[in-house]
Amino acid sequence: MKKITMLLLCVLMPVASAFAEPSKPLSVDVLWQLSRIGNPTISPDGQYIIAPVTQYDVPEDKGSTQLWLFNQDGKSQRALTAKGLRVSEPVFSPDSRTLAFISQRDKDEVGQVYLLPLDGPGEAQRLTDVPSGVKGLKWVGKHLYFISSIFPAKNWQEIAEQLTVDKDNKVSARQWNALPYSSFDHWIDEDREAHVFRIAAKGGSVEAVTLPLNKQLPRSSQSAASYDIDPSETWIAFNANGWDNQVDPKTDIFLAKIGSGKVENITSANQAPDTNPSFSPDGKTLAFTRQSINGFYADTAKLTLLDLKRRSEKVLADNWDRSVTRFVWTPNSKGFYAAIDDAATRRIFYINASNGKVNAITDATNFSQPAIANDGTLVAANDSFLYPAQLVSINPKNGNRTRLDHFNDDILADVDMGTYESVTYKGYDNQDIQMWVHYPAGFDRSKKYPLMMLIHGGPHNAISDGFHYRWNAQTFASWGYVTAWPNFHGSNSFGQDFADSINPDWKNKSLEDVLKATEWFKQQPWIDSERLVAGGASYGGYLTSIILGQEHPFKALLIHAAVYNMYSQLAADFAVHSPRFGNYWDNPEIYKAISPHYGAANFNTPTLVIHGQLDYRVPVGQGFELFRTLQTRGVESRMIYFPDENHWIMKPNNSIYWYNQVQDWMTRFAEPGAK
Repeated sequence: MKKITMLLLCVLMPVASAFAEPSKPLSVDVLWQLSRIGNPTISPDGQYIIAPVTQYDVPEDKGSTQLWLFNQDGKSQRALTAKGLRVSEPVFSPDSRTLAFISQRDKDEVGQVYLLPLDGPGEAQRLTDVPSGVKGLKWVGKHLYFISSIFPAKNWQEIAEQLTVDKDNKVSARQWNALPYSSFDHWIDEDREAHVFRIAAKGGSVEAVTLPLNKQLPRSSQSAASYDIDPSETWIAFNANGWDNQVDPKTDIFLAKIGSGKVENITSANQAPDTNPSFSPDGKTLAFTRQSINGFYADTAKLTLLDLKRRSEKVLADNWDRSVTRFVWTPNSKGFYAAIDDAATRRIFYINASNGKVNAITDATNFSQPAIANDGTLVAANDSFLYPAQLVSINPKNGNRTRLDHFNDDILADVDMGTYESVTYKGYDNQDIQMWVHYPAGFDRSKKYPLMMLIHGGPHNAISDGFHYRWNAQTFASWGYVTAWPNFHGSNSFGQDFADSINPDWKNKSLEDVLKATEWFKQQPWIDSERLVAGGASYGGYLTSIILGQEHPFKALLIHAAVYNMYSQLAADFAVHSPRFGNYWDNPEIYKAISPHYGAANFNTPTLVIHGQLDYRVPVGQGFELFRTLQTRGVESRMIYFPDENHWIMKPNNSIYWYNQVQDWMTRFAEPGAK
């Protein structure tokens, strides 16, 4: 009998072991296996839902985006475009029968407009042959509208010839005689201008829309949000610089009848940005977002309506202390749905266009800008700390959502994501500060864990309840750390006063918030106070550099793309404080009081410094200045330099290397795991 029992155990053990196999952590390798769903669009008749889906081939170190078609019932999904082709910006024809998108295929040197019929078999056909490429696609009436960056004095043939000459030119020098010269990760050609063009959906010649108006779109960046066309194709509203100063441009909205040659600045009286022009479906009203403080990008954006006949303005929800962005008109022109950052969560709201009344539609987790069909069907991408973006339809009455896609379920089926919660603690001046706390899988409150304090960038970009690929708190937690994101003073989505409270003093309030968050953790019985580390990027790197020069409890620091020297940061693609508070030669005391490099005499914490060559928002010299200072001070430090990355680490293998290096560094000084 004993032999039989032992035999049964031997037979059953492999089965039992299979069932007992532990789940995988949310490692960086898993992050790069996930399909990434972009913002959806829906056909006017509600029959078709399209979303771009990007998948990555890590061995090849590249991604491929396809357009996928989804049903409203969530039972079917299929790819519309082939793998390996660049594709973006899908838009529907007014009759819902044709899909337009931008792609670069066959012998295309740059992106072009392609048309794909949806009511029958057929391949996408190229509509445009624009040598300077297209972006910012819209389909209004009988035309496709787009943006192209051109040489304004040249025709299409001459533009093509000039681009060929530039490509073959052996001289690599660039020349500027005025600002701007760069934006984030690319240089801006002084000789080119961004303009809106259109082409008939049935084909034909390309017609210039804004070029005859002698007004170009903003030089630093443009997108489909930079302009709009009314449903009758009579009017164009677009963003342009409202004054001659290119150092600190003023973003205004210009209105013109298409083909008239005359243009009007309709927001000249406002000294701050007016953006996101959007005509109502009935063509009677132009909506746009208005800020009031020039030089403060997180200033509350108010939804403003212009009655096109009366030329009267109305600000909606003027007393509501949230920025209205990512909005879409309802088909009946009576209101808006918008994805709005609210207390560290991006929720869907409905805003009444008549009385400005605001209603929250969704509650927890993040939502992208919604898309809406003529029958009121509402779709968006939805994500949280614990799951990547999913395609959902939203019931506008109660916020209930129905998932429409099936991506990533197989990959995440055996991944233990850990848990998270929102806590509130007392920060600067004993004020309430919201913080996200992430716990590793299998977290046991009877044991002690190390802490990784994460410091977000911006400084006004609050961390909300969404899935992050570049700094994934659950991935850090999977190493064996409790991980935290405090939304310190300066974070948006908590009101104007809170966001603006750190200007121009970037240093003291947010610093105290982070240090008091650390004190809060030290009071928790499940935190090991001897194993504390911290890190941040951009402004988060700036604040970590400030911490480096202060008394603090951290055993090691990670400083990525940091503003380290407020003086040399003038080499960036935009000025931080000068438009509002003056340059350092005007008010040097501001810059001296908040620049991290003045704390160098106190640097003594092991620090990992990371920077990318193509980072023009925080130029790479900032990282090397910090690293040289650390080395000169004799502080244990490591510099990681990416010659092919910008402000962020975007390529698969570079990202995997980044995570592994961060893990290696933190593990050396704060052993992960429970004790």
